[in-house]
Amino acid sequence: MISQDPLVRMLRLGRMVRGRLLLAAVAGAAATGCAVALLAVSGFLLAKASQHPGIIAISVAVVAVRAFSIGRGVFRYVERLSAHDAAFRVLADTRVAVYQRLARLAPAGLSEFRSGDLLTRLISDVDAAQDLFIRGIAPPVTAALVGAGTVTVCLLILAPAGGVLAAGLFLAGAAVPAIAAAADRASRHRTSPARGDLAAGLANMLAGAADLHAFGAEDASIARLAAKDAELTKLARRSATANGLGTGLTALISGLTVWGVLILGVAAVGTGTFSRVPLAVLTLTALAAFEAVTPLTGAALQAGQARTAARRVFTILDRPEPVHDQQHPLPPPDPPITVTLRGARVRYRPDGPFALDGINLDLEPGRRVALVGPNGAGKSTVAALLMRFIDLAGGTATLCGRDLATYAADDVRRVIGGCPQNPHTFDSTIAANLRLARPGASDDDLADAAARARLRPWIDSLPGGFQALVGEHGAAMSGGERQRLALARALLADPALLILDEPTASLDPPTRQALTADLLEVTTGRAVLLITHELDALDQVDEIVVLDAGRAVQRGTHQDLLRTGGLYRWMWERRGLSGWWILGS
Repeated sequence: MISQDPLVRMLRLGRMVRGRLLLAAVAGAAATGCAVALLAVSGFLLAKASQHPGIIAISVAVVAVRAFSIGRGVFRYVERLSAHDAAFRVLADTRVAVYQRLARLAPAGLSEFRSGDLLTRLISDVDAAQDLFIRGIAPPVTAALVGAGTVTVCLLILAPAGGVLAAGLFLAGAAVPAIAAAADRASRHRTSPARGDLAAGLANMLAGAADLHAFGAEDASIARLAAKDAELTKLARRSATANGLGTGLTALISGLTVWGVLILGVAAVGTGTFSRVPLAVLTLTALAAFEAVTPLTGAALQAGQARTAARRVFTILDRPEPVHDQQHPLPPPDPPITVTLRGARVRYRPDGPFALDGINLDLEPGRRVALVGPNGAGKSTVAALLMRFIDLAGGTATLCGRDLATYAADDVRRVIGGCPQNPHTFDSTIAANLRLARPGASDDDLADAAARARLRPWIDSLPGGFQALVGEHGAAMSGGERQRLALARALLADPALLILDEPTASLDPPTRQALTADLLEVTTGRAVLLITHELDALDQVDEIVVLDAGRAVQRGTHQDLLRTGGLYRWMWERRGLSGWWILGS
């Protein structure tokens, strides 16, 4: 069973680079060992030189100083290179895994997350988690190896001094990091969520900047964002205070330990146990040994922050997918296709209400069906179900007579596609946005799709034509033009079943009516599901299904429903009133 500790799970992600991590740990220990040996040999050299010996007596020490100086730099380089290489490899793999998971979860599985917070999890939290491989593995190994070696040497020189050094290293390497981590507990638990909250607030403010300015609400929005930033700054200050506390305690323990070793050494010299040369070696070795444990406070703090960040990352990776592909899916069917829903039930949470409750639907080649109803009736949920963005909670959904779930989700979306209610336009050219639907489409194909979506006159009026930039989020386009671009993209994909989710949203009434008529004309001969609030030209569809609270309360042709009365007739009589669908919900 997989451990629930996020740090252990993060370390398991690094099993493919464990050779590099081992090399980093060994090289780090060698670099720090060279530093300790360099200071010890330097002490020996200086103390021995004060006795004016012959050059032969100190030649080995001179060579050793040079060797340890060079070795320290070389081993430190190898340690940093290996650790960062391993961390970046894990970083890349983790970020790709998170991105792929997000792609599998979208859109139904991400409803509880905000875009800014998701971006923070993908970038900042993954960065914080991968720091574990830089600061959380090599330093403890280095401290253990170098500390043990140094204490052993000091015990051989003077046993009491070695015992004092062992106690000092233990306090500085274990007790102090524990104290610093305890002081940083509140900060490490709240920093990553606070960073995500700030990013989400900033993203929301930037996205709604125009509306905030129009209604004079920018000051209040900035004040809320400033409060979030102040909270994050406060947490960073607490973390810095904990780090400073650890650094100060380590320096204090280091100083007291060196004084203790020095006093014991001086006493030994006074009793004639050994001379001044071993005293210099002993004292400087004890001083240099604390270089091995000094990074442990920062490593402990980093490990705490990495645990919180890793927990947020694994929240995404562990989130159950709203759609489950079979291990051996059926090959995608060839057009023409038939889609059937019988008693279809869908819920977005296991304990939540049904968004669809017993829907029956028949979509055959050449058949055009319209879904209408108030907001929240379940219209877009039908589209999500057919495109396999969410699975059934009951009933059946079949594609060409076979269970829809027996096909791979990506294969289903190749034959069932459409135009979403809120299409995204990328900061690129019109042609590039259109070719998302068919990367190999020719210029003539683009022109034909744009003409059918009544977008061609606007494109021809632009200086760059199809090479004109649409701006970030389509800022250079009107709402209607963005909707038409998405519609042209859907027509260019040419799926066997075309789902049009509010294709005429943001258009003025004359253009809306004309575009709806054109849509019904260009989709003749193919299966079409039209999801709409507007009732224009619905007399041209084969069947109208009226949804309310996830149920089909009426179905029939336009004329039949008008004669029958009920919700459809009520909507028809109020079709000219702004926001009638909201009142109807």
